Amino acid sequence: MEKWIENLFNDALLETAAKRFGCDASRAKKLGDFENYVYEVYKEEAPYILRLTHSSHRSKKDVEAELRWVNYLHENGVNVSLVNQSEDGRLVEVLEAGDTCFYVCLFDKAPGKPVSIKDDLFDEELFKKWGKITGNMHRVTKDYKASEYVRERWDEDDIMQYSKYLPSDDAVIIEKAERNKKKLQALEESAEHFGVIHSDIHPGNFFYHDGEIHVFDFDDSMQFFFLSDIAIPLYYSVWWKLGKEKLEVRSAFGETFLSAFLSGYLEEYPLEENWIDHMPSFLLLRDLTLYTVFHKKWDLNNLSEVEESLLTGLKERLMSDEPIVSLDYKAILRDVKG
Repeated sequence: MEKWIENLFNDALLETAAKRFGCDASRAKKLGDFENYVYEVYKEEAPYILRLTHSSHRSKKDVEAELRWVNYLHENGVNVSLVNQSEDGRLVEVLEAGDTCFYVCLFDKAPGKPVSIKDDLFDEELFKKWGKITGNMHRVTKDYKASEYVRERWDEDDIMQYSKYLPSDDAVIIEKAERNKKKLQALEESAEHFGVIHSDIHPGNFFYHDGEIHVFDFDDSMQFFFLSDIAIPLYYSVWWKLGKEKLEVRSAFGETFLSAFLSGYLEEYPLEENWIDHMPSFLLLRDLTLYTVFHKKWDLNNLSEVEESLLTGLKERLMSDEPIVSLDYKAILRDVKG
């Protein structure tokens, strides 16, 4: 979280936020503070997830658009965490903080536990279920009517303004980023391929319970191509598990992952060969997004060893045009389809 936002946040604000939803913050446990403040709180001894989003990060309408969509998915049988109403019957409560504010919401806590990339459960069976719930999400979303609560488009995100956060000596990367953005903007935005997506379905954003995946953390949801929700699980699975390995090693695992993932995805939603051919552009977008976000969020003059390593690795690959994986996507899709 940016330092100036940290200065606005305090225990009294957290306590007020919890009370708005009838929760007790005395045992609050912080779960995250990168983009939002996320806490586990209690209500009648049951755990819930309280999230506070600063107004510099999202608008109130954008937050409500996310929450309405999440509840729509829940109502239609997708394993996502229900959004609860406040004591006054609102999905979003507003707490003033100086000249700004925080938008507060409360989610059911997902059942189950996380699956580490080192866990024995991180295997092809999980990858298939991961693909299946993603396809289910897209199938249900195809008929979603957002009314006036429309989630922000991907290219309206502040992070897409690359030159705002990247230094002038990254001019080559900025040029590549703008070129890739225009390439994606040129794709046809049909209802079959474009809609609201989660945009961040990695192992940190789902729990595994009784053989089923339960997805949460929809803060990055946006209007974008469904294919991105396939690219991002592939990207993070490879990057987190084998990020320091050579391209050949990463690609071998990537093929195993994607084959299993697509076998589950296609049980719920179709994917054409001409669309999967765009996968490299979506993987590149994730490289560029992370590189830009890190520049926005981190103190570049006081990077930790891990942060320095991540930034350097991303920059080296971007400068050399080396993708996270290099795969024959059409061949993989044909093989899965049989």
